[in-house]
Amino acid sequence: MSETVVSASGKVLVAGGYLVLDPKYSGLVVSTSSRFYTCIRKGSASQKIVVKSPQFQEATWNYSVEVGEGENVDVVQSSSDSSKNKFVHLALQKTFRLVLELKGREHVANVLRDGLDITIAGDNDFYSQRAKLGELGLKPILSSLSKIPPFAHTGVKLSDVHKTGLGSSAALITSLVAALLLHFNAISVASLDDLLSSDRQLAHNAAQFIHCLAQGKVGSGFDVSAAIFGSQLYRRFEPSVIDGLMSATGGESGKLIDTLSPSNKAWNYVVKPFQLPPCTRLMLADVDAGSDTPSLVGKVLKWRQAEGEAAHLFWDQLGSSNDSLAKVLLSLTDLYAEDKAAYEETIAILSRAPAEQWSFSANGSVPIVTAFQASYAYAEDIRSRMREMGSRAGVPIEPPEQTELLNACIAQPGVVGCGVPGAGGYDAIWVLVLDPPQSAQTKEDERPLHHVENVWASWTKLDVSPLSATESFEKGFRLEKTDDIPGLRGILS
Repeated sequence: MSETVVSASGKVLVAGGYLVLDPKYSGLVVSTSSRFYTCIRKGSASQKIVVKSPQFQEATWNYSVEVGEGENVDVVQSSSDSSKNKFVHLALQKTFRLVLELKGREHVANVLRDGLDITIAGDNDFYSQRAKLGELGLKPILSSLSKIPPFAHTGVKLSDVHKTGLGSSAALITSLVAALLLHFNAISVASLDDLLSSDRQLAHNAAQFIHCLAQGKVGSGFDVSAAIFGSQLYRRFEPSVIDGLMSATGGESGKLIDTLSPSNKAWNYVVKPFQLPPCTRLMLADVDAGSDTPSLVGKVLKWRQAEGEAAHLFWDQLGSSNDSLAKVLLSLTDLYAEDKAAYEETIAILSRAPAEQWSFSANGSVPIVTAFQASYAYAEDIRSRMREMGSRAGVPIEPPEQTELLNACIAQPGVVGCGVPGAGGYDAIWVLVLDPPQSAQTKEDERPLHHVENVWASWTKLDVSPLSATESFEKGFRLEKTDDIPGLRGILS
């Protein structure tokens, strides 16, 4: 390929925070419309690689690739670079090693004959846009975000950027690893049409390993899985599958493919495709103080170990609520398929009242109303249990300031549920609202989205800034055409 462009989606862990670390429990992961892009082009010097991240200051990294005898390959960064990027460096090093095992030394050397020019960029939602909105004199509302140029420069170094919690490192690693595998023809374009193809699974296994290696620990992997497969119910793989690769120093003792192969049954993660109900919209917002996720997780796991059986029982109850929420949300898609007209009419009715006031109506479908009532009840139960777990563990999973904001959101007409994603803390919030079809003739200022947006815009106790991201219906990473992505051609040049 003369040019390979691959994108991978961000994520929101709607339910399953902390529990997703245990293979016993599922996490409900929604992939977002915000994506990371990797573009690979022919370079200008043999076996030289230049990687650029044009949204940041001092974000160009230069590497030379040394392909040795057998399956030895080494990626060496230039000593003149002003910064390092461990995620990019490891992605290059390990993916080249994997490609070398799959395709052979001559193939790799041939692709690297002219070197590679790689550009990596993320949609604006991955980074806080508060400063940019202020600079442009724009209100922090959804319509303002569309006035910020795509792939806007952050004005800071990568190490200083304020992330919004959409899984930027996982989306970056996934887009880069998948782009390299495609560019080197180690996986095929045709295979991407099949969500569970062996090529897509190979990209998943490689991206999971490299992301864990770059982070220095084996995480749950739901963020990489969402970037690979899209929205899903996810159960993690056993960390032991990559223990041998994580502990290797100075290069692997065996072949990477022996561990990363899709035929390796030790990769026992479970992915079940998921999507939010029709005529709903996921709204996301960034708040003004990020949380330290590793610190929160460490304290919760310490509490779980200390409380023993009581904590395990608590997790079982929370896990049951998480599963019930996923089940009832999926059932709404079936109800839509059974009677679209009744579904849309019911959505229009429910969007005019807060969830606490939803009741059976002669003008609404009883099964649909019941399912949305149940969704609301399960989402609120999950919030309550997460707050209780935070209190028991002594960590701010849903801090009081967040609770007040979320309570104001859930009180609005047409709001199904809300919460803090993932590990919680002062990081972000999600709100699921009903989104009546245009045929319902709902006035713009009466739509649930507008009510929630008004809450955020007028909130003074926290600085709330909306994200433009919605649920993505794409199934994970995909091959792109540069000119189909607004703004991408501009940053490449």
